[in-house]
Amino acid sequence: MSGTKGPPPSTGPAAPGLDEIQAAVGKRLDDVAKILAGALVAVAGIMTTLGLNSKFVFVALNNRSWPIYVASLCAIIAIVCSIAALLIRPTGRGVLWETGVLVLGVVFYMASLSIAVVGAAQAAGGNGRPTITDLRLEGPRPNQRLHFEVHADGVQKWSHIVVSVTPEDAPSGKNTDLYWSILRPDEQGEIAQRVDIPFAPPAGTSVVALSAVNPDQSTDLKCEIKSQHGPACTELHLS
Repeated sequence: MSGTKGPPPSTGPAAPGLDEIQAAVGKRLDDVAKILAGALVAVAGIMTTLGLNSKFVFVALNNRSWPIYVASLCAIIAIVCSIAALLIRPTGRGVLWETGVLVLGVVFYMASLSIAVVGAAQAAGGNGRPTITDLRLEGPRPNQRLHFEVHADGVQKWSHIVVSVTPEDAPSGKNTDLYWSILRPDEQGEIAQRVDIPFAPPAGTSVVALSAVNPDQSTDLKCEIKSQHGPACTELHLS
């Protein structure tokens, strides 16, 4: 008995071959590599967003700020990894190599962004080091007045700046401070104080020393110390 044959069962679309899968994966990895190629631009954008302009960058480089150097180095390594990944052929073993290189690039990319935030915060926030500016004597003797300004930024909220005006060579028993104060920072960690006091050092005084120091950051109070947190010192020589 003869019968009619039905249509062959539908097998659906053909499954993609191994080469096609490798090519698709390779294309996606290439897209990631192109994104990593902008690592240096992304790091610069993060720093700019946090207020780190060219002025602060030069200050940070002058102070040998390690986060700026490390963030730039990590960004460059991420770019090198992305370029190397783009040059790898999308073969079976090539896809594995490209994946490993890109994972390494992502690690350096994230590290550069994180370190850039630290560097921007350090450079833009100051280091708590005080300075003495606009020092001058006004008026005739014996009614002279001493003017000067004390400034510091990046001072921790629990810290302070000690300011003193002291005769250096006053007669014995009269070597006391002409001025002494403790200055506290505002909510932004900044200290800006104008001092205007009567200037009447003991008779025979020829040198008056002014100093401003952050005792919480400077362990050595010598004026000549090579430190980012050393004191600010000024001598006023009287004729």
